[in-house]
Amino acid sequence: MDQPASAPVMTDVARLAGVSHQTVSRVVNESPHVSEATRAKVLAAMGELGYRRNAVARALATRRSGTLGVITFDTVLHGPVSTLYSVEQAASAVGLGVSIAVVDRIDSPAVVRALDRLQDQAVEGVVAIAPHQAALEALTAELRPVPTVFVGGVLPAGDDVALPPAVAIDQHGGAEAATRYLLELGHRTVHHLAGPQDWMDASSRSAGWRATLAAAGAWVPEPVTGDWSARSGYAAMRRLLAADRSLTAVFAANDQMALGALRALDEAGLRVPDDVSVVGFDDVPEAEFFRPPLTTVRQRFGEAGRRAVHLLLDLIRPEDGRAGRVVPPALVPTELLVRRSCGPAR
Repeated sequence: MDQPASAPVMTDVARLAGVSHQTVSRVVNESPHVSEATRAKVLAAMGELGYRRNAVARALATRRSGTLGVITFDTVLHGPVSTLYSVEQAASAVGLGVSIAVVDRIDSPAVVRALDRLQDQAVEGVVAIAPHQAALEALTAELRPVPTVFVGGVLPAGDDVALPPAVAIDQHGGAEAATRYLLELGHRTVHHLAGPQDWMDASSRSAGWRATLAAAGAWVPEPVTGDWSARSGYAAMRRLLAADRSLTAVFAANDQMALGALRALDEAGLRVPDDVSVVGFDDVPEAEFFRPPLTTVRQRFGEAGRRAVHLLLDLIRPEDGRAGRVVPPALVPTELLVRRSCGPAR
């Protein structure tokens, strides 16, 4: 039986390209001290041979693994999943790999295990996606001496705990824009289908809604809380209608809850937007295909991921001259997308 051919090594590449082993090493390690013509010749030889650089050897030589760690919590919700995807895309755009550790429950032992897995893979730094208060607290309590950037959610104000750098999307501002838009349409107040308040995004959106009504001198009705699902939005909307059939405007904490609200309104014989205006939050891909197309607040996950990765690179590679080059604002702005689910107050 024929023996399988061994994988090509650096000396094979050097022989085919007609250069020294050291020159191939410089190309692999992205050294600037190689001419473009030589670099192209070496890369062509790598491609012809199917050479793959040895990441372990490269990490030992450069003390860089070329990998960022991402720690996230077990959820299929649009926000955290989109944040994770945006971080991976941003890392890939600058030539870095990503190793992901998913925490299946929010407690310190689970967080410790996840961080240990990442450190065992010699990640250069960690992006932590902490969507709710308990997750933030667990991560903050267990952070190792490894550069870390939080992304998503909001930062608690006035805490004595020293938090690592963070990039957040402006949830409060997005809720303000949604509520203000409904008031400008002539609605006397805006009812709120709130998300679970232990989630920092939900808490911040509720605070933005409440502050906007208070600033306008409008009545602040009691919010009804759901769990982000369309089913909970449907149930919350039914409870609101049972308490106040005269309502004319609703701000839902996310698009899935808005979807449930639309069904409850339809079953109650109320037309959107003729009788009741509805605004969501997230701009999920299906939002423009709701009936009617949903007015919603778009979160710029791609921008948040890019800023988080570049901020982390500022921390882990100051020798590259990156320090101070990228100084992202604390908050990534949101955008109100006006579609057909809102209209003037009846």
